[in-house]
Parts: sequence; C-alpha cells; structure tokens
Amino acid sequence: MISSTGLTLVQFKKEYNGACQIVSSIYQDLARIYKEQAVFLVVDIEKQPAIAEQYGIAEIPTILFFRAGEIVDYVAGLAPKNVMIAKIENALSAI
Repeated sequence: MISSTGLTLVQFKKEYNGACQIVSSIYQDLARIYKEQAVFLVVDIEKQPAIAEQYGIAEIPTILFFRAGEIVDYVAGLAPKNVMIAKIENALSAI
C-alpha cells in the first residue's frame, strides 16, 4: 500500500514490452524533473504480479498517481509527455 502524504507515482510495466519502454523513457525524464516534488516508483508486473493484481492493473503501461494512500489519477497506455506533465502539475496543485 502506498501511504506517502505527498505525491507518489507508480509505473506498472513489463521489461520487454515496446510501449512500456517508450513510457519508461518519459517516466525517467519526469522523475528527474519532479524529483523534489514527487516520489517515482516502478513495478515490473512479471516480477511482482501480486502488486499489479492488488491495484487491478489490466493494461500496461499504467501509471497510478497516489496521494495519502489514495489513487487520485492515472495514465494507461501510451500517453504523450505533455499529458503526463499536466496530470502531475494538477496532482501537485491539489496538495
């Protein structure tokens, strides 16, 4: 369970999935940009299937946005960097 009081993003992915590799590159850039404002975690659903099941992950890649242990937003599938930035900014403004 994610219990941080700030913003935490969790990327659910498979190591050798093309879409996941594209999103992972963007996710890593965002982690560098927002390293002072949010926590960025990665879950490989092949290595940790119970965590993916716990959150009902049906599509990869998926990024869940948590605040105070609650899911406040998500991105599923291929999403452009500007969409992810807008979602992060929106989630941060609500803290």
